[in-house]
Amino acid sequence: MTEIEKIVKRQRRYFASGKTKSYAFRMHALTELENSIRFHEKELNEALKKDLNKSRMESYMTETGMVLSEISYLKKHLAGWMREKPVLTPLAQFHGRSFEVKEPYGVVLVMAPWNYPFMLLMEPLAGAIAAGNCVVAKPSAYSPNVSAVIAMIIREALPAGLVEVVEGGRAENQELLDQKFDYIFFTGGVKVGQLVLEKASAHLTPVTLELGGKSPCIVDQTANIRLAAKRIVFGKYLNAGQTCVAPDYILVQESVKDELVKYLKFYISVMLGERPLKNPDYPKIINEKHFDRLMGLLEGEKAAVGGKGSRSQLKIEPTVLVDVTADSPVMQEEIFGPVLPVLTYRYLSNAEAFINARPKPLALYLFTKNKKTEKRILKNVSFGGGCINDTIIHLATSRMGFGGVGGSGMGSYHGKYSFQTFSHTKSIVKKYCWMDLPMRYHPYTFWKELLVRMFMG
Repeated sequence: MTEIEKIVKRQRRYFASGKTKSYAFRMHALTELENSIRFHEKELNEALKKDLNKSRMESYMTETGMVLSEISYLKKHLAGWMREKPVLTPLAQFHGRSFEVKEPYGVVLVMAPWNYPFMLLMEPLAGAIAAGNCVVAKPSAYSPNVSAVIAMIIREALPAGLVEVVEGGRAENQELLDQKFDYIFFTGGVKVGQLVLEKASAHLTPVTLELGGKSPCIVDQTANIRLAAKRIVFGKYLNAGQTCVAPDYILVQESVKDELVKYLKFYISVMLGERPLKNPDYPKIINEKHFDRLMGLLEGEKAAVGGKGSRSQLKIEPTVLVDVTADSPVMQEEIFGPVLPVLTYRYLSNAEAFINARPKPLALYLFTKNKKTEKRILKNVSFGGGCINDTIIHLATSRMGFGGVGGSGMGSYHGKYSFQTFSHTKSIVKKYCWMDLPMRYHPYTFWKELLVRMFMG
């Protein structure tokens, strides 16, 4: 028996003990996890600096702080979510009581990517614990320093049977996916997501897939162009563009394209400096493979801003590309880096058609002052979620679900949605014994049929 098989077997024994099903146990586990994160925040900041060159501010804003906020929200609302939910009973089932109860799936697998290596593992993990599951956590091998800190935090906070961390790369991923889990939660790229879904199907295991795609940003002529540029620069170049919901490309109305590009250049300079590659707080590309891929996308393109990279630092300047066509290589894949193509449109119908002709994106951002435009885009374009007059902040709340649609993913999480994702809902009818209506029993007569039709009408 391999070590991974032993881990899954231990977790099945732990879940079978029933310990995870009580409110007190779940609250204690969440509190211990929260305390351990706070205690090791310094080590986590250092690890994020080593793996992605994230500053302490960015690490807290996009990783640690979001996880702590999520855990706090889960603890505050957990008791209410665990209660039975009464449901109206149909007259045909008189006299009885209908209700729903939540139960944990059992042993679940949470697989995280490298771009937000702490937040994208710990948020779903906390939701799985809140729902009463045992968890195998698989951080990314591309962020080894964060992975080691995650393992330390979890080992110190939680019993091994409840949560275990499996570090490693493709071999470990493959072996984990060969095991039978009760639920799989995966965040990452489309190709690996397809493999996860294929492997899960062998065991009929339900999955949540948080993927990505080319998330568009529409800017029309009514928008506050200066503010739009400021918010686009923030959302695009956070974590050097290595964000699944970063604006992947801009569709700007022809009449305001030059003004937008001017302000994009201005705010890149304001936020990241005239020489971003020298900025100690500007994140780096995760590894040479991704650096080379991104630099390849720049070949033959016209950069209005940036366009250069430093392989020794694994950094690429915040870049804005103009005169980009739909057939350009940079428009054929999710960029996942600090490169922002700008395309133009004349009429809103052109922008709609451009987006709808491509796979459904994880996010969409619309900058406009026209309420009719807002309603039209929300009605006519399918996407996972997004913002009007801002970027990426829609995922930074525990009060709304976050997830994709179509090729950008399936399922959602955050707050109550995480609890629901990692719980099975049992539908129950409790029938009382003091009355037993005879209509459903043989022999079936005209009068019984008439009564049934009246009841079920």
